[in-house]
Amino acid sequence: MSRAELARTSGLSDGTMSRIIAELLEQDLVIEVGEENSTGGRPSTRLQLSDNLRSIGVEIQNWETRFAVATMRGALVDTVVVRTPATPEATLHLITEQVQLFQRSHQRLQGIGVTVRGIVNRQTGIVEIGNDPGWDHIALQQLLEASTGLPVWAENDVRAATIAEYHYTNAGEHAPQCLLYVSVNEGVGVGIVLYGQEYAGPSMSAGEFGQMVIADDGTNTRQDRPGCLEKLVANSAICDRYALIQGKAPGKWTDSAARVRRICQRALTGDRPAAQVVREAARYLGIGIASMVFGLDPQVIVLNATLNAAWPILLEEISAQFPDKSQWPTFGKLSLRQSAFGGQGCLIGAATLGFGPLFNSAAANDGRPS
Repeated sequence: MSRAELARTSGLSDGTMSRIIAELLEQDLVIEVGEENSTGGRPSTRLQLSDNLRSIGVEIQNWETRFAVATMRGALVDTVVVRTPATPEATLHLITEQVQLFQRSHQRLQGIGVTVRGIVNRQTGIVEIGNDPGWDHIALQQLLEASTGLPVWAENDVRAATIAEYHYTNAGEHAPQCLLYVSVNEGVGVGIVLYGQEYAGPSMSAGEFGQMVIADDGTNTRQDRPGCLEKLVANSAICDRYALIQGKAPGKWTDSAARVRRICQRALTGDRPAAQVVREAARYLGIGIASMVFGLDPQVIVLNATLNAAWPILLEEISAQFPDKSQWPTFGKLSLRQSAFGGQGCLIGAATLGFGPLFNSAAANDGRPS
C-alpha cells in the first residue's frame, strides 16, 4: 500500500502518516518496494513490512516437533522437523539446542513462540493442562527464556493457527466481527476471534467445542463422553469405524492422519465403506458446526481437518445440517472455507507470536501480546 492509501484507510492525515512511515523506515520495520502505476499524477511508492526481522516458532505435537524461522509477513524461511522426545524435560532441551542453532545462522531474532495442545495460560506461559499428564503445570515460558536468553510466548496450538489464518489471509477482512477456526485431527478445537481480538476466556480454555455432546444414548458420564463431538469426528474415531466396518478390531493408530487421508481418497474414488464412514463423520461435524453458528453468529468459519482431503463430500454433508437460509439469515451470509495453510497454520502462528509487541500497542506495558 502507498502512504496515501494508508492515510485513507486509517483516517490519519497525510502528514501524520508520512511521519509514522519515516519512523518505521528508520527502524527497518517497513520497506519501500517500488512505484505504483500512475494514472496521470506523480506515482506513489508502495510499502510493505520488512523481511529483515525474524522470529522462531516451535510446534510441539505428540509425534514430532516442528521448528521454523519466520518473517513479519508470515513467510517460513527455515524449517526443521524432529521426533518429539518422551518427556517435557527432554523436549525443552531439544528446543534449546535447535534455538541455539538458529541463533548462529539468523540475525535480529525477536523471540520464540511455542505451541502445545492443551490449556495454555498465555499470560503466565504455563501449560496448565497438557495433552499428556506429564505436560501438566510446565512453566514453558520461564524455562525456555532461562535456557535461550530470548523472550518466549507460549500458546495453545489451535489459537496459534487461528492467529495465522486471521492475520495472514483475507479471512479477517471478511470477518470483522466474528471468525471461528475449527481444527479437527486427534481432537477438536475451535479458535474464536471477536472484533479482531482472539477470545481465550477467563480460564484460557474457550473453544473446547469438542466436548459438546452430539449423540447421547444414556451412557455419557462426566469423565467418559462417548457422544461428544471429539469422540465422533476425531481421526482415531474415523479409523476405528472404518476398521469395524471391515470386520477388524479398533486399534491404537500411530499415524491416524495418514490413515484418514487414505480413507478419504478411497471415498472419493467410490469405495462404499470409506464413503459411509466419511459421510457419517462429516454429518456429525456439520451438526457441531451448526450449533456453533447458532450460538456465535460468525461471518467466516475456517475448517482445518484431515477430513478436508474429501472436501466435496465434507462440504455437502456439513451444508446439509444447516437450516433454511431464509429462516436463519446468519447461515445465508456464512462463509465456510478450508484453511489456507493446512498443516502449516499452527507453525506460522507460533513463529509470528514474537512480533506481537510490534503490532499491539496494548502490549507496550509488559512487552507481551494481550
